[in-house]
Amino acid sequence: MRFVTTICLAIAALGCANCVSRKPIHYYAIQPASRPASAESSNGLILLVGNIVAPEALQDSRIRYRIGANEAGAYEYHRWIERPSSMVRNSLVRALRVSGKYQRVIETGSTAPCDYLVRGKLYEFGEVDDAAIQTKISLQVELVDWKTNRIVWDRLAEREEPVTSKNVMDVVQSLDRNLQRMISDTAAEIDKFIAVQR
Repeated sequence: MRFVTTICLAIAALGCANCVSRKPIHYYAIQPASRPASAESSNGLILLVGNIVAPEALQDSRIRYRIGANEAGAYEYHRWIERPSSMVRNSLVRALRVSGKYQRVIETGSTAPCDYLVRGKLYEFGEVDDAAIQTKISLQVELVDWKTNRIVWDRLAEREEPVTSKNVMDVVQSLDRNLQRMISDTAAEIDKFIAVQR
């Protein structure tokens, strides 16, 4: 009798576990800039875009938020389709390619020779809840001369963008706008620096 009761309880527990509805996970992507791709320059330099490193909190795909100066968290059911550092890197590669100022813009893993290495560190990429809701991106980018292995250009950029409401979709759209503007500015500054060096 005890065996039958145990089996009935186990079946009931499994049935209840299946009745509990799980919240779906929503995935979001950053939209690439909608500028047409330009032809590569036949006499331009070659850039290698390396890794964008990030702190452990930004290593997974959950959308992050910060409340005040010290409290941080993540939306468990709202995630990016890829890690923020990958999104930043891919956006930077696209922006440098469409400028049409370089012979080639290649990515880490390529064995082709290059003139400059572009690398960076992402410090912050998420929602900030203070008096008003906004998104914040903090990104440091370096340009390294491939032949001398010297850092020849360095920029720390921090940018905030307002959010219209605490709806996650509004946060995602604000981060999208924020990233596109930051990457556009960063690529333009790299272009300007390299143009002066030539």
